[in-house]
Amino acid sequence: MKTTFNRPAPSFDAQAIHETIRSALASAGLDTTAGPMLGVTDTIRRALAAAGMPTVGGGDGGGGGGGARADTVDVMARVVDVRQDGRVQPARRPPLDAPPAPNAPAGSFDAFEHANRAGTRLYKLYVPAQVGASPPLVVMLHGCTQSADDFAAGTRMNRLADEHGFLVVYPEQATGANPSRCWNWFRAQDQVRDAGEPSLIAGIVRDVAARHRVDMRRIFVAGLSAGAAMAVILGETYPELFAGVGAHSGLPYRSAHDIPSAMAAMKGGRSGMAGLGTAPGRGDAPQHQIAQAVPTIVFHGDRDHTVQLCNGIGIATQAGAAHAAAEAATAMHVRTDSGKRPGGRSYSRAVHSDAAGRTRVETWTVHGAGHAWAGGSASGSYTDANGPDASAEMLRFFLALPCAGSA
Repeated sequence: MKTTFNRPAPSFDAQAIHETIRSALASAGLDTTAGPMLGVTDTIRRALAAAGMPTVGGGDGGGGGGGARADTVDVMARVVDVRQDGRVQPARRPPLDAPPAPNAPAGSFDAFEHANRAGTRLYKLYVPAQVGASPPLVVMLHGCTQSADDFAAGTRMNRLADEHGFLVVYPEQATGANPSRCWNWFRAQDQVRDAGEPSLIAGIVRDVAARHRVDMRRIFVAGLSAGAAMAVILGETYPELFAGVGAHSGLPYRSAHDIPSAMAAMKGGRSGMAGLGTAPGRGDAPQHQIAQAVPTIVFHGDRDHTVQLCNGIGIATQAGAAHAAAEAATAMHVRTDSGKRPGGRSYSRAVHSDAAGRTRVETWTVHGAGHAWAGGSASGSYTDANGPDASAEMLRFFLALPCAGSA
């Protein structure tokens, strides 16, 4: 159903939310008074205020969590951009519903909603002015505090859609499900098939595919941060629906089960998981292995202090192990190269191929980059214009894949 994004958000006890987050950070052993977590509570308060939920008081002191629902709150770490000279500066944060960038593509960009027993989510769909009879579809999952408009502006995926004739759908997290608009990748009920947020996103995809006669063999999902973690979950829970996964600054499947374990995972800790620093396809794969061999491309900055680089390596490790198992092989063939964006950041790339030479996993490490979409536009938040173009590289990876089977 076509709709608008201008609905009033439900009311929340913002102070209780803030105190619940503070308590969760403390229970995870994270110090918000020094080090990389310095200023996190101020960041949380600003995010709540931006959503129309100002907190009272200040500082990190205070009482307990009150009546806040801890299972619906994700935690925002201190997000920074790393400049070329090595100094850090606060990430840009445009309004949650930022207007389209100047010179926006000429196609239609309309809002709709999808509902099932797990709830209701809004989404925006971009349809280029010219598409084929059976176009591909790319699903883009935003990160915390972002919106569909913001993520579209920052990644510039709609402009690539104009060039290549595919559709782009941007599911949008509801503030009622997570006040910081994070996808709830860390909750057990949102890591399984036919339940929670995976079922809602899969439902959105099927609705769009049916309305626009999408090529069901060429549906891909990509995301940033919490959106990347959810993209990985979708690849595992709906492998017949998604032919490829793109994860930028994300986390492996089943990295966490609650807020404290999510914060620990983001900082590089892993309760019950081992081998995440190894190369894809090795025998010492993570304890929480994925079963589905879905082609995966990973981008991660090596100066990302919000979601540590080991998480990107972990995504590649899981995907490589799944492909190796499917091929009954001990490891994938790996080739590496490196390069530098003209006038920008350098990067290292590893391409993992099967015995037939088909690329199955591709990992990009962007040197000097923080928690931001590589090659993105300043029109959106959490972007790094100095990096290689993650949107273009993910699309190249997706469109080069053999047509997969489909539901």
